[in-house]
Formats: sequence, structure tokens, C-alpha cells
Amino acid sequence: MSSSTGHSFRITTFGESHGKGLGVIIDGCLSRVPIDFAKIQHQLHRRRPGTSSITSQRQEKDEVICLSGIENGLTLGSPVALHILNTDAKPKDYSSTKHLYRPSHADYTWQQKFHILPASGGGRASARETVARVAGGAVAEQMLKHVLPAFEVVAYVTRVGKIAIKKAIIDGSLSRADVDQSLLRCPEPTTTESMLKHIKEIKNNGDSVGGEICCCIKGVPSGLGEPIFDKLEADLAKAIMSIPACRYFSIGDGIEASQRLGSENNDALMQTTQGTIERQSNHSGGIEGGISHGGIIYFYAGFKPPSTIFQPQTTLTHSLKPISYTPQAGRHDPCVLPRAVPIVEAMASLVMADHFLRHHTQHGPSHLSTTSEDV
Repeated sequence: MSSSTGHSFRITTFGESHGKGLGVIIDGCLSRVPIDFAKIQHQLHRRRPGTSSITSQRQEKDEVICLSGIENGLTLGSPVALHILNTDAKPKDYSSTKHLYRPSHADYTWQQKFHILPASGGGRASARETVARVAGGAVAEQMLKHVLPAFEVVAYVTRVGKIAIKKAIIDGSLSRADVDQSLLRCPEPTTTESMLKHIKEIKNNGDSVGGEICCCIKGVPSGLGEPIFDKLEADLAKAIMSIPACRYFSIGDGIEASQRLGSENNDALMQTTQGTIERQSNHSGGIEGGISHGGIIYFYAGFKPPSTIFQPQTTLTHSLKPISYTPQAGRHDPCVLPRAVPIVEAMASLVMADHFLRHHTQHGPSHLSTTSEDV
């Protein structure tokens, strides 16, 4: 099983949804990087369940414990190990479903691959695993801000079901504080109200709903990424698509770009008074030829409705007997989007940290421009 991602900045996550706990081992972090655990904890709190009536009511504190790699607030250059205990696991909630394959869960495919299933919940396939990613991503983000002070990643909800904001904000002007003013992490108050009403109706019907998240990354130097197989957008796509329930990734203007003429879609270059090069538009989403061009990177990620719904469904038992069932217990999100926002930010930070270190190893820091391309 592959539970690791990254090359120069590499994380390995461990633990199951209803086990003792989960954690992450981070290898490759630069030494002497100041780490503020309050910032890691803040991101974990943004992801954790039980924070509102529209999220899972599982009550986890998600307090991070550092096992190694950080001393007196500084990274040592050795592997960083972070651990988060499970304090509100309820495996008995799954007693009625442990002998059947839940529709659209990983039960059947996991058993086909490993010939064994976790006793409760989804085990490693559960979205609970992402708590470790968020912890690792928070370290990656702090390392990048240490060497690139303008670096910032902000994600937000653009759509729930068919209810969408009027226009995505892709100029980097949104902060996480702006996003968190909304219970749904949607920057439009009136749209948030409509989304909330829709989610509550869906939840009351025992159903679930999906949607979309936009993520903006700013303060990225030009030159990150590889021109062939490890294109920056390709690695971002792989990272984001690895998030449970994610069903699509779209860089820049995405599908809209496929419907345009080249004359409509090309990003014209211009020289600024400071002697740098910028683009008059950013349809490419900050990446050209698989390499960052120094502008804002933005992408969209689409998430399916959570698979657990409290309505009758047909399925098969492990002995392949047809059965109709309705979950009798369990604490599940009717919509994953608000809690997926910090997960998207974490995966984006992990990819950027990895490519920063890869570039640094290949060419040295002098080859990077923190604003835009050199003329």
C-alpha cells in the first residue's frame, strides 16, 4: 500500500478511522525552520468534525502531538513525526454494516485488493485519514513561508450542488479570515445562505450533496515544476484527486479554455516598470509548460456527495446475498466541502514544498524569482 507522497519533501501517513489514532511522518523538511504549533492546530480545527450542525457530529479534539524532528520550536532536519489521537471513535456504529458492501464506499474494492476489511468504518479509506495530511501540509506551509514570505494558499467553496457563487475570486485577494466568516467557507454571504438552506434540506431527507472548491496559491516563484511527466499541474492534480470524494481537478480556466480560440485564451506578456514580466490575463492558472510563471496559481476541485446516506439502498452482503439496508447509526457529513477546504490547502502546500526543494536541489535558490520572471 502506498501511503507516501512527494520526492524531496515527502510525507507518509498512518492510522485508521477508528483505531488508536493517526499521524504523519515528514521527511525532507529544511532544518532551522520555526514551527508554530498553534498554526498547525488552527488548520486541524478548521478540518475537524463536530464544529457545526452541517458537519459530522464526531467530537474529536484533533490535538497534535510532536514525536520527533522539532526541538525548541525549530526543525532539526530529521524526520518530523506528528500524532493525533482518536478520542471519539465509535466502532459499534458500524456493527449493522460490517457484513455488507456499502454502496460507493471502498468496502468491496478494498477487500478485493487486500482480502481483509477494517472492523469498522472505512479504515484507511475514511476521510478521517486526511487529518494527518492537514498536519503535514501545515508544516510544509510554514517551511515555504520561511523561505518565501509572500507564499499563501487560500481555498474556498464556490458551489454546493447547483448553487454557485456569481464569480470566482482568483486574484489572490481573499484571506482565510475572509473565507472563515462563512460557515460554509463561501465568500458570498447571500450565496452561503442559499447553500446552507439546501444542505439542511438535504440532511433532513437523509441525503447528501457535493460541490466545488477553488484554491489560489500566491507568492510562488517562477520556475517550479518539471516540463514533462512531473508538470506542476499534474502533481497538483494527483495530490488533489487523492483526497477522498474528489472527482475532478481543473487548472486555470479548465473546461472553458477548451471551448475558446487561441486568440481568446492566450495570456499576453508585458514588461512592468520594475523590469519584470507579467501576463495581461491568467487563463493558464499560473502554470505554463508544467512550470510556474510567477503569477497566481489557481485551480478547481469537484467533490461528490458523501456516500453514507440515511435512506434505504440495495446492495450485497459479503456472501453476495441481495439486501436492502439503511444505516442505523453513524456520524457523517451531508456535505464535505467546508471541511475539505483546509485539506485542499494542505495538499497544495505539500506539492509546492516538494517542487520548491526539487528546484533548489537542481539549480540552487539563485535561479528562483519570487515575484515574476526576469527579463
